[in-house]
Amino acid sequence: MDSLPICSVEEVPEGDARGFELKSGEESLLSLILAKRDGKIFAYENRCPHRGTPLDWRPDRLLDVTGEYLICATHGALFRFEDGDCVVGPCVGEGLRPIRVEVVDGRVRWVRGGSPA
Repeated sequence: MDSLPICSVEEVPEGDARGFELKSGEESLLSLILAKRDGKIFAYENRCPHRGTPLDWRPDRLLDVTGEYLICATHGALFRFEDGDCVVGPCVGEGLRPIRVEVVDGRVRWVRGGSPA
């Protein structure tokens, strides 16, 4: 399967999340969130299932005040790191779309054409 590099594992701090935009030339391929907890990387499309808007209101501002959940800046919905499920807000029962990634030699790579992990 084809894969594209996103970043090094160290670029996503433990217990935090970062947004990334994957491009091919000028074409945007994917806007995604990488979150890290207990050394494991979780990847989701940066798109609220309720409003269709990006979660971050400013670059890399993706966590609630407790640092426990990913938060949608548009309406405050909270999503778990581990599975992207909405636990508070208007989209409870829905979740973020998982993106399949792999870690190879300390680099996080997007796996194109693969089903979500």
